[in-house]
Amino acid sequence: MVVAESKDIISEVPQRKSRVRDFYDLLKVRLTGVVVFSGIFGYLLGTTEISITAMIALAVGSFLITGSANTINQIIEKEHDKLMKRTMNRPIPLGIISRKEAGIYALVLAVLGTVIMLYFLNVFATLLSLASLVLYGFVYTPLKRITPLSVLVGAFPGGFPPMIGWVAATGFVGMEGLILFALQFMWQFPHFWAIAWVADKDYKNAGFKMLPFNGDKNVNTAVQISIYTMFLIPIGFLPTQFGMTGITSGIIASLAGAAFLYQTFGLIKEKTDKAALKIMFTSFIYLPIVQIVYLIDKI
Repeated sequence: MVVAESKDIISEVPQRKSRVRDFYDLLKVRLTGVVVFSGIFGYLLGTTEISITAMIALAVGSFLITGSANTINQIIEKEHDKLMKRTMNRPIPLGIISRKEAGIYALVLAVLGTVIMLYFLNVFATLLSLASLVLYGFVYTPLKRITPLSVLVGAFPGGFPPMIGWVAATGFVGMEGLILFALQFMWQFPHFWAIAWVADKDYKNAGFKMLPFNGDKNVNTAVQISIYTMFLIPIGFLPTQFGMTGITSGIIASLAGAAFLYQTFGLIKEKTDKAALKIMFTSFIYLPIVQIVYLIDKI
């Protein structure tokens, strides 16, 4: 009876979605959109003369390479995605798209993205994008089932996008590119650990070790989240310090970091999913606000 019901559910899914939509879902468009936005932010902050062609190439190339990385992630985690409520209905664990098909798809996306970035941008931005793909798809993804340090590894490709945008505009990393990387790198920890706190049961069902220390939802984890958030306050002022933007954006970014930090105190005190959700939503708001303020101040 259970098997029959399972077959019925799986057979209904292709009717609910088109084949194109299934491949579209592999891209994780919302996550990929954050990467593209951060890359464009880095480009605009670094350029002295805006090129629409370069911006489009950066957006499309980043979208394709990030989509490839996300697809590789789902190929590797097929069996584990079946065990989590939020991922069990993805095309690969449902068997709608095979691992072979997804592999070819990921390869095509990566090649197209690489060609576009090499042709329209520069080799350094392209290499950083490919390094991000390798770290996310082939290092971070398997490490999730081995050690909580996977979050540290994953923070590197997560922090790359604004630096890639800066390199696409300037041709070099420099201290400025590293500052943009540092801001988004440090943001990854409270952002992701808040998600991991809320989705802890789901992650543990799949054997993923995402929370720091012993992986428990306790005061130690909450304090760890708070400590990493604290670094956003001084880092937020660094673009001003290095002449990338004016003092107004530096002050606003530091104040936004302080507001972000304040949310973490609630988790230390309450240690609840509700408090973790507040941190998660604050993280979603913090990053685009800070990036937009930097751009406005530069203009």
